[in-house]
This record gives sequence, C-alpha cells and structure tokens, in this order.
Amino acid sequence: MRHDGRRPDQLRPIQITRGFARFAPGSVLMRAGNTVVLCNASIEPGVPEWRAASGAGWLTAEYDMLPASTGRRRERNRGAKIDGRTQEIQRLIGRALRAAIDLARLGQHTIYLDCDVIDADGGTRTAGVTGAFVALCDALAEGERRGLWQSADVLRSPVAAVSAGIVDGAALLDLDYREDVAAQADCNVVMNGAGEFIEVQSTAERGAFSEAQLGELLRLARLGVAALLDEQRRALSASLGR
Repeated sequence: MRHDGRRPDQLRPIQITRGFARFAPGSVLMRAGNTVVLCNASIEPGVPEWRAASGAGWLTAEYDMLPASTGRRRERNRGAKIDGRTQEIQRLIGRALRAAIDLARLGQHTIYLDCDVIDADGGTRTAGVTGAFVALCDALAEGERRGLWQSADVLRSPVAAVSAGIVDGAALLDLDYREDVAAQADCNVVMNGAGEFIEVQSTAERGAFSEAQLGELLRLARLGVAALLDEQRRALSASLGR
C-alpha cells in the first residue's frame, strides 16, 4: 500500500475542467491529485519564418511553474532566462501534441499551448500533456467555427502522458512528489490512442535498473494512459459550459 492508500497501478484522482479561461479558444484546468496545471490553447495567424515555405501550420508549447506552485517561491522564467528543465518540458509538450495533429491541415496558422503549473506535486509535465490535448481539441473546434479548417481532418489521434517509477524496489504508477524524490528510477511516457509510444523518458536516479523493471514501468504506463484517454473522452463529451 502506498502512503496515500493507492494501489501500485492506480492513478491519482483526475479532474479535467474545460472552458476555464474565458478568452482562450481552448482552456483546461488539469488536476492529477494535488498537481494542478492550467493549459490554454491559442490560435494565431502565421507561422515561424523557417516554416513559411512549407505551407503547413505549426504547434508549439510553453511551460512554466508559477512562483507559489512549490513550497518555496520560484523565480519566474523571463525572456532569455529560461532554465534547462523548463526548456526540456515545453519541448516535450510541443513534440507530444504535434504528434496528435496533421500540421499540413492547419494552413498558415500557429497553435500555442501554454501550460502553467499552479500547484506542483509531481507529474507536472505529464499532466501538462494530458490537459493540453483537451485544450487543443477545443481550440480546433473553435478554429472550425471560424472557418479555418475541419477539426476531423486536423486531428490524428488523442495523446496522453503519465509517469511511473521504482520506489523501494516496487514499480508504481503516477508518482506524486513524495514518491518521485525517493524513486530509484522514473519514467515519463507519452502515448497515442492506438497504444503507440510517442516518447519515453526513463532515468535511473540511483544506481541502475533492469530491462525487466523497465518493462514493468511501461506496462504500468500503458494502463495509466488508457485510463487518462478515457478521462479525456469523458471531458470532451460533456458540454463546454461557456
């Protein structure tokens, strides 16, 4: 039994609230246990200069942790002063969500995904990916209402992400912060609706881990992503409520 009473293969309680910010075409407040991430999706005309000749659109992400999201106040990332962890995570979110859509069908438009951590208790990057996908779907629907594209043509597959790790020799799904800091190894996994892997980030924090242990982490992640995809479907099937 884990410190919060969960089974090894059990996610934290998930809550996906759509339409959280009034002015964003897509906006989701994503809760995974005590981790809370605000995911906003915006549509802007034009693409980066290096992308223009392709005729296709673009999707990019920004991620940050708000100053009071952890026990000690964090400095804001501003301008060129962006720490390496933040850059790594926002690139992960961008790669993950680009795998969800056909960029050629966006035309010369850019979708920005802004993931801001309000409360951090582990798994902020995976919560960002999972919540941002729902925000992206609402932004695509808004783009269709504006006559920019057909959502069904743009969207390829749902995408979700989850963490798993080895704590005290046991493989656990969806680590919170207390488990994450004690983990001998952790693994962040992004998958699509077909059960295919988009990204696997696995690291030994202490010593090393075996192929069998990695296999168990991936098995748990597959279970977790399947459950998160169900949560996304439920959220998207509900009325937006704006």
